[in-house]
Amino acid sequence: MDSPFSHSRPFAASSSTNPTTSTRQALGSKPTPVDLPALQNASHVLLEQLSKDAQIIPDIGDALTASGSQASGSYSIFADDTRLPFQKRKFTGIPDGLFQYYDTANLTSHMGLMPEIERAWISIDHKLFLWDYNDGKEIASFMDQPDVITHVALVQPKRGLFIDDITSLLVICTPISVLLIGVAIANQPTLDNRPRKDIKLYATDLTISTDIEMSSVIGTPDGRVFMCGQQDGNLYELHYQANESWFGKRVQLINHSVGGVQSILPRFASTSSDERIVAAISDLKRNCFYTLSSRSTISYYTPSGDKSIHHIQSLSSLYKSAQEKAPGSPALTPQNFLVISIQVVDPSESRLGVQLVAITTNGVRLYFAPSMGYGYSFGSSSASSGHRPLQLVHVRLPPLNLIHPDEQVKLHRPAVSSYGGPQTHPQPTSRPFIVTSLDNVCYQDGLVVGAQTGDTDGTDYVLCFSPDLTRIGNLGQLNLPQQPQQPQFNLTYGQYENITTNRPPLTEYASLIAIPGRTWAMAPVPKTSTFIPAGTPAPSGINELATQFGESPNQFMLLTNSGITFIVKRRAVDYLKAVLEDLQLEGHVQSIVEFRDSFGRDQTCAMLLAIASGNTFLDPIANPTGGAISTASPEITIVAKQAFYDFGERPIWTERVMYGTAENKGSAIFSGRREGFALYFARLVRPFWKAKLTAPGPSGTQVLNASETLLLDVQKNLFALKDFLTRNPHLFHSSPSEPTSSRTLVTEQEAWKAEQNSVSELQMLLTRSIEALSFVLLLSDYRLGELIAKCEADIQKLIAAQTFEDLITTQHGITISRALVNVVIDQQIGQQISVDTISDILQHRCGSFCSTDDVLLYKAKENIRKAAETRNPTERQRYLAEALRLFSKGARILEFEKLREVIGDFQQLNYAKGAVTLPLICAQLQDTDNAGMECWHAGSPANDPRLELVSQRGRCYDLVLDSLTVFEDNCAKVQAVATTGTVPPLSDPETVRSHAYELAFASEDEMFHSTLYDWLIGRGLADDLLDMRPAFLEAHLRRDPATVQKFQLLWQFYVKNGQPLRAAEVLGALAESTQFDLHLDARIEYLTLAVANAKSHPISIGGRHETAIAFLTDLEEKLDVAQVQLEIYNTLLPHVNDAPEVGERIKSLSTRLFTMTDLYQKFAIPFDLPAIKLLCLHVSEHRDESVVRPIWDQIFDEIMEETDDAKERSDIIMARIIPLGQRFYPSESAFPLRFIATLLVRFMLVNKDVLPAGWAARILVQCGVRFAEIWDLLHEMYESQVPPFNAQANVQAVSSEIAILLTDWITEATRPQAAILRAELPVGRVDSAIDQYLSELEPTRTETKKLYEQAKRELRKYW
Repeated sequence: MDSPFSHSRPFAASSSTNPTTSTRQALGSKPTPVDLPALQNASHVLLEQLSKDAQIIPDIGDALTASGSQASGSYSIFADDTRLPFQKRKFTGIPDGLFQYYDTANLTSHMGLMPEIERAWISIDHKLFLWDYNDGKEIASFMDQPDVITHVALVQPKRGLFIDDITSLLVICTPISVLLIGVAIANQPTLDNRPRKDIKLYATDLTISTDIEMSSVIGTPDGRVFMCGQQDGNLYELHYQANESWFGKRVQLINHSVGGVQSILPRFASTSSDERIVAAISDLKRNCFYTLSSRSTISYYTPSGDKSIHHIQSLSSLYKSAQEKAPGSPALTPQNFLVISIQVVDPSESRLGVQLVAITTNGVRLYFAPSMGYGYSFGSSSASSGHRPLQLVHVRLPPLNLIHPDEQVKLHRPAVSSYGGPQTHPQPTSRPFIVTSLDNVCYQDGLVVGAQTGDTDGTDYVLCFSPDLTRIGNLGQLNLPQQPQQPQFNLTYGQYENITTNRPPLTEYASLIAIPGRTWAMAPVPKTSTFIPAGTPAPSGINELATQFGESPNQFMLLTNSGITFIVKRRAVDYLKAVLEDLQLEGHVQSIVEFRDSFGRDQTCAMLLAIASGNTFLDPIANPTGGAISTASPEITIVAKQAFYDFGERPIWTERVMYGTAENKGSAIFSGRREGFALYFARLVRPFWKAKLTAPGPSGTQVLNASETLLLDVQKNLFALKDFLTRNPHLFHSSPSEPTSSRTLVTEQEAWKAEQNSVSELQMLLTRSIEALSFVLLLSDYRLGELIAKCEADIQKLIAAQTFEDLITTQHGITISRALVNVVIDQQIGQQISVDTISDILQHRCGSFCSTDDVLLYKAKENIRKAAETRNPTERQRYLAEALRLFSKGARILEFEKLREVIGDFQQLNYAKGAVTLPLICAQLQDTDNAGMECWHAGSPANDPRLELVSQRGRCYDLVLDSLTVFEDNCAKVQAVATTGTVPPLSDPETVRSHAYELAFASEDEMFHSTLYDWLIGRGLADDLLDMRPAFLEAHLRRDPATVQKFQLLWQFYVKNGQPLRAAEVLGALAESTQFDLHLDARIEYLTLAVANAKSHPISIGGRHETAIAFLTDLEEKLDVAQVQLEIYNTLLPHVNDAPEVGERIKSLSTRLFTMTDLYQKFAIPFDLPAIKLLCLHVSEHRDESVVRPIWDQIFDEIMEETDDAKERSDIIMARIIPLGQRFYPSESAFPLRFIATLLVRFMLVNKDVLPAGWAARILVQCGVRFAEIWDLLHEMYESQVPPFNAQANVQAVSSEIAILLTDWITEATRPQAAILRAELPVGRVDSAIDQYLSELEPTRTETKKLYEQAKRELRKYW
């Protein structure tokens, strides 16, 4: 149930305005090209700066032991108020409404602080008030119990015992009871956008009576509650559980100081019976707690089992231990040594493990760390796991010359001096203040604040310590000012003297602040520390230089009986602002020079740049939690800017001589301006630079791995820095100077060049980082986890592995950003939301993550969506045309899968122009320098790096062909259903198809045309292509790789184009080619066609007549040889299976063309083919009696060998000689007439008794030999008298042959329609020859005589 708490006034309604959105939209820049190498160089510079930041300031443990001493007491105490380490931020008085409860003089009041819930508690008798000190007026009251409230504390609850809303428990102590109240906290926004904690209390019924008044209540992380007994000084535990049980009550108090084996009373009894525990403090991160006794004994515990604790050790005799480390120190005496507070040191503050600091009433601090040895101090038991006993490691002595608060106020500033003038320090105060009675102390991040009663009524003095980073840090100071002289105790000899050591000891600022009232409690103001991602060099906890621009300064609140005073740590930048104001108002330059000398050039420049540009954490008084950019006044900004320029100095060029070479290499030592810029930039992005972009969320999806508030704050600061640098471009330009030599001028120019190049890269990274944060925040608005889930699996893995640095500086970052933007746009389009708004936002706020091309593509996709939705044909065409225009402009970055999707949309919408031209545009733009085209022209050689470009073009062309196929199919479907309905004119498939082909053939992309022609030829449309004769067809058909089909189409192309000679050339090349598997028949066919086309070549074309004749002659000769080869092949084909080698040789005749020489040498001779030999001689017209006669001899010899019968021989001779004569006569190369006639006549003479008269002559006549030639040959034999024609019988036989010949000749000549003209017959010669033959004829040859006489009669009859 709810607690009966009443609020004094209601909450104010939260503002409806959203500053985040307006801020985000205000951040924008023009898109810039992404230069990844430059961005990576700049990122490397930032990481170098972060590494330096992690090393310049030691942590508190290292600082304590830096001097090698076990005690220290060095302080920087300045009289001027500009260097005070703390200042009061505000005072909030206790509301007047509380004073009505102070109605009697006899009342009891207590108060304390609960920073976790932003409340102070004030008890007046039995009434408890919770005061919202941030609001200042709101008070909640609780009066439902009757007993005087003496102490209230806030602890964590045990898990699982309460409702989830309860996050804390109030422990209320009275003299006779302890009560638990549940606390639920809800963050509520306020009018000024600062979250306010709204609390709601729940009654728990968990209460217990006690006869001991409890105080100093503490809790542990797991919900256990410990406290101190006020009267007996024992350590108690308030144990509570859900229900009563046999073994324990629901609520009980356990005294851990007495009884059982856990008793620690003997430890107390061994020292003094009146030693009591007076305070306890919990160490939540180490899961342990400590107690402090009235005799300055510190005990160290860890919770162990349920209702039990483990005592690790007790540290007693601290005075003696401190005296051993600082012997003779006047601050250490038995009378004034009393530890009044112990404070936990956070584990992050010290790598050496400094764990606890104890403070005495006079300001001595004792630092404890885990023991490094095996021997434990007195009173310790065995350490539990992970907890080692502590030992005193350092004694920090109080300052001896604190300036009294009254004196601090009265001091005046020093007189005006000039740059480089002598430095002066204020003289020591006349009223040094010695701390003697601290009673309230607080510690955080190396800072110590303690209060004691002032020497004026109603006033407390607050002692403030903070590390002096200029003394303990390595900040690159070249002229560190001397520390003001101060007395320091010599730890060795027990006297005061000035000491200098090689390693600087811990030095702190120390000061006193006066506050109104008497201090009841103090506590650090909770703040959110800067997150340091894994892999990022972390600065030490006391290095405020590294964190002052990314988190709030440390603050402490001190609760007094008057109200709450907030004091804030003054950081180095606050000191610098005061110095700048001093310089601007009064012209004091000494202070800023001293500041520069103290903090070093680079640190000073970084802070000046922050002041000049503005920062969310610049003004801790007006804006303690950041959120909005704080800027200095215009006057201070001008001074800061000028100081940044002046102190920045110049870059320097250093050269290194490379021994053994004439080359000198150098590098730049950058100016303070560049270093300050890089340092400030690096510090701003440290919280997220190396952090993973996303982390697994509770629902399994990825979530942003950084708070939006952090990213927004950083982005504001980065944008302020960018804006300042844009408005002041001269800051990194060189100032004119007089070079001492030309060599100096050259090196100076090199240095400036290197500096400006580095600054340019940093500015590029700055712009990109601002846009990256806008991009990430935008994605977060669109639910980043859901967007990532819609990406492809490999993109999701990539996103999970990327850091913010990767997103900003690597190609993977570009890849994932483009993928995420595509998902966002697809989501918008899917929800039918216009992409104009999101595109404009992307371009305006993160242009480099969403280029103009990207936006064009998004708008193009939206036009396609509109085209698909509209029913108006005109509008559809307009939308599609606009989509094509936009896609064409953004085609350079259009990914292939997206292009395929777009072309699919165009196909569905029957938009031929888009479906055909867009892929062609993409092919061209993605191969801008035509490297792919050149590679294709070169034949696409293997391992050529340009092959990928060829492949890209090919994929685009395939989309065009796919579109043509789709439009073809649509036509076919419509024709199939033409009878069932009509087609709308706009979508007429035939019109679309025709238009698509027109567009395709209109392209000037030769590579595409080649692809298109292959596709058309493959679809059987070669004839149509030849009829069209498009521009690139000839080149395509001539291009490698050559094919038979290409050759065939090419010669037909030339025929249709009226170029028969070129057709003949192609056919000739095809016939003779060796790269194709063509049969001999096909080759002869191509040669025949080649001859026919060559003969068709007009005489007048191109003056190539003579060349054409020579080419024709060559073709004809090749055709003749080819025909010989065919005859040889056909002759030998029956023997193809005789033997493998024989078969292979015969088969080779069918696969290629041979020369005549090859045919004769490789086939005619080896296979002994006389007829083929004669054919070869005939075709080649080779006349050689020594070659041809043996062939004919062989022919006759073979006949003689076949049979011995003369009649059979004569028949065989006729059968073989007549075809050869008919084929070869009158070729003397193959048919030597005289030699053959002699062979025939001789055979006849040998067999004259068997053979009929005229046998030889008639054979020659049948061979086609003219009668006159035969007669001449026979007459020559008749007259020769050469054997065998010297024998009279042979002469008479020849005469008979002549008689038959002449008779046949005259008969043929006188036959109607005779082939031989009568005029060809030499009548006179024949007539006189007959007379001779008759006169010499033997009387017995009556048949011959009759023939001669008949011949004479015929001659007379017809001639």
